[in-house]
Amino acid sequence: MEIFLRLLDIFVRAIASIVCPLLDKYVYPPKAERTLIPPIRNCLLTLSVQELRSRLRSRQLTSVVLVGAYIERIESVNAHLNAIVESRFSAALEEAAKADDLIASCESPADVEKLFEERPLLGLPVTVKESCALGGMTFAVGSLSRKEVKAQADGEPVKRLRSAGAIPLLISATPEYCFSIETDTLLNGRCLNPYDFERTPGGSSGGEGSLNGAGASLFGIGSDIGGSIRIPSLYCGVFGHKPSGGVVSTKGHFPNSTDSNIEHYLVEGPITRFAEDLNDLLKVMAGKDKSAKLRLDKPVQLNQIKVHYALGFEGVNGLMHQPVDEDIRNAICRATTHLSTLGLEVKRAKLSNLKNSMEVALSSIAKQDGMDYLLEAECSAESSGLVRKILWEILKSLGGKSIYTTNALIFELMRQTNAFMSRSRVNKYLEEGHYLIGEFRDLLGDNGVLLFPTLNLPAPRHKWSIFSLWGVDYTLIFNVLGLPVTHVPIGLNERGLPIGFSVVAAPNQDRLCLRMAVELERAFGGWKPPTPHDIDN
Repeated sequence: MEIFLRLLDIFVRAIASIVCPLLDKYVYPPKAERTLIPPIRNCLLTLSVQELRSRLRSRQLTSVVLVGAYIERIESVNAHLNAIVESRFSAALEEAAKADDLIASCESPADVEKLFEERPLLGLPVTVKESCALGGMTFAVGSLSRKEVKAQADGEPVKRLRSAGAIPLLISATPEYCFSIETDTLLNGRCLNPYDFERTPGGSSGGEGSLNGAGASLFGIGSDIGGSIRIPSLYCGVFGHKPSGGVVSTKGHFPNSTDSNIEHYLVEGPITRFAEDLNDLLKVMAGKDKSAKLRLDKPVQLNQIKVHYALGFEGVNGLMHQPVDEDIRNAICRATTHLSTLGLEVKRAKLSNLKNSMEVALSSIAKQDGMDYLLEAECSAESSGLVRKILWEILKSLGGKSIYTTNALIFELMRQTNAFMSRSRVNKYLEEGHYLIGEFRDLLGDNGVLLFPTLNLPAPRHKWSIFSLWGVDYTLIFNVLGLPVTHVPIGLNERGLPIGFSVVAAPNQDRLCLRMAVELERAFGGWKPPTPHDIDN
């Protein structure tokens, strides 16, 4: 355990315990209405990939109508959310018309079935996080210094989705270089949470979380190196899956790394309102060989899954973290009670082996020398001089005088200072992380899952995500370990904010997370819209 890091953690916890109640009581009193998101009126927007694919296959629905419905929804909500960086609606409608022509050209039901076997997402719209490279579209990733950059080609996961017939609608907002859990940039402005405009949708897949939470995306592509799929999924009340390390290619992603092991940490995965779609989406994004390795086509018997759970970190480590929100703890307990009634074996996990969770987690970030740097032009400078430069830029950013955002600069500072640890200590904690992989593999085996808080709190208010940032080891630790994790929404709290938790499995046991998500969606209802539907008859 690192004394300086832990003193910082204790300091942040102390400030949070004073500031947060004052914010709630005096600065941001509860409001009768926290969102102006219009209700969903088109029933097509309430249907999953599986349901829509069935209608397209039977020719009860056209892709042009479906894509048009989502474009209309996006335009109605984005004025409130600022979640889009660039759209391609005209091109999407043209591609939808071609998909309809392809389906219409089939001479028999057997031909239609064969077509959808080859292209299982044919005619279905998708939204794409800016860092995931959609050819010809913006690739600035929230940075003023990259504002003219365009993606030269599709990233590998985007390419696979398009080959499966999916139709990209837009590029969604990210923080600068994806280096934040709040999506607020000098280039694109602030992205808002559909459940409360005073709160962040999270990051770095913040635009995806916002659009999906608002019912304006059928599904989206996110990326995750420290919680960037799961945190927006928590804050915006949707499902998000971080695959096992190395399962989904990150070719074409920015930022990326020359480190040969980067795909163990950095992954791309699906974000959606519908748990039943996660398996099919992961199958396409992973590709034939990797999805076969994950056995995604093999049914999972729910009653064979062993359930472990924890309500947060334990012991001294737990005391040094901010307490987990009571509603999140209760959600885990409600889920374990439900699973027990189904006859599943449920057991509280002892996670004393995570006593150095923060140090192990941050060591993985400190070790990423090969990843793109925010201050790329200065990265060859002498180390102490560069640290001074970053500190100066942080001060300038606080006064609105820097071309970089504060959170991205803080992330850069953590990398340049080895997360305030010596290199030898970083290597020690990395070795501890390798040991932990084996421990989790032994704990969970090939039929076990762990229910664990995604983060300690629901969506924070804009500019106050710094308090949650110091609990990022809740998510980052599972990137270090390469474990698959699905965030599962479990309703709204009394303030109308989404709550939920993570389902974790052993490496390459993604199908267990996905099966558990389907059951918990069935039991607790999954995504809850920010505004009740008002379906047109």
